Amino acid sequence: MRIAKITATTVTTAALALGLAACGGSSESPESSPSAAAASGPKYAGKTLTFWRLGDTNPDAQKYTDELVAEFEKQTGAKVKVEWIPWAQVNDKFTAAAAGGTGPDVTEIGNDQVPLWQSQEALEPITDIVASGDQAQIPKNLMGLETIDGETYAVPWGGGTRAVLYRADWFKELKIEVPKTWDELVAAAKKIQAEKGSDVDGFAFNGGSDANHLLGALAWTAGGEYAVKEGDKWVGKLTEPGFKTGFAQYTGLVTDGLSSKSRLNQNTTEIRTRFSNDKVGMYLTAAWDLAGIEEDSKGKLKGDKLAFFSLPSQSGGEAQSFLGGNDIAVWGTSEEKEAAKEFVKLASGKEWGVKYATDGGLLPVYPEALAKLAEDPVQAPFAAAFAKAKAFPADPHWTEANETKAVLQNAARKVIEGKASADEALAAANKELEDILNAS
Repeated sequence: MRIAKITATTVTTAALALGLAACGGSSESPESSPSAAAASGPKYAGKTLTFWRLGDTNPDAQKYTDELVAEFEKQTGAKVKVEWIPWAQVNDKFTAAAAGGTGPDVTEIGNDQVPLWQSQEALEPITDIVASGDQAQIPKNLMGLETIDGETYAVPWGGGTRAVLYRADWFKELKIEVPKTWDELVAAAKKIQAEKGSDVDGFAFNGGSDANHLLGALAWTAGGEYAVKEGDKWVGKLTEPGFKTGFAQYTGLVTDGLSSKSRLNQNTTEIRTRFSNDKVGMYLTAAWDLAGIEEDSKGKLKGDKLAFFSLPSQSGGEAQSFLGGNDIAVWGTSEEKEAAKEFVKLASGKEWGVKYATDGGLLPVYPEALAKLAEDPVQAPFAAAFAKAKAFPADPHWTEANETKAVLQNAARKVIEGKASADEALAAANKELEDILNAS
């Protein structure tokens, strides 16, 4: 998934980024150390790799990339040509490369795009890279989209997840404690509405294209799944107890009155606008919304008026979270696959992997570095959520089910509007989801 740079962080976070990068370097394994790699230095002399980085360059990203390339060239003797691909052009570039048998040797790639391009045979298996060295330390739950039929096609490079953004000034004014359980969250939302007006969403319902970030968190935490691969077929699990429990929590945000029935289609961007205008008490989002809220509110909402906490489970503790992030992969048509794998191994190792994430405002995928973010008040809820993050079904058709057909969003609206029972809506959605994921 495309992950934006977090633009609103604390001074502590900026300082911590430098510390994490240094820490990663001091604990790297022999397999990924410069001295070990340097032994094969001349091996790729005369070779040139093309490396695609996604998005518009910025000083931090450019500096990181320049330093990474310089280190690789020093260790291997190869040359690296870097091409920056603006986000708006990424899909067209990947499509043209896959169709024409061209493309880079190495590419940055959104983690939710891995199943799509793997299905087009556009990615080279790199299972050997994640099986040893630093990469073996990356938790397996962070590789749910990268691992398909037993092979791994990309290495997680930096993550992003969601937490609850709330009006800290309202909580203080109304003497509300940060919720530790789902019932406490519901009670806090109702108190906000009672004091701030019925047109205020205590906790905003997300029914737009990113609705499954919230629904998925609730369903997974209750033990549910969207679908599971059984043999060569996807089998829907929407009618099983765990998913039904999470779905009931999700639709309950509206049926219990915490969020208005008139806004069933709103997405995070629209919720952010209402939050900026004092119409939302809490919603699920990421830290990059802070800059937009400050701008939308004309500077009124910033600093200690805003804060985050982890979405709580029914019984307490952090709910499971949607797994977003950027990966690094070897393109399938590369003529220099061995050198490309060496580049991926270096870039995704602990030293350069942690530095990529922290310099880019993302979450590091290495447990030790991720744990250190608990020291930062802005990042701590995201680090806690990311440690339990989970991916959507690793199928190239998931985007169609999630966004184009809006299978679960439509099911939720039918229930909220009284057009179907939860059992009826989920049974129909389950069949539709299976049909989409199993399409040839």
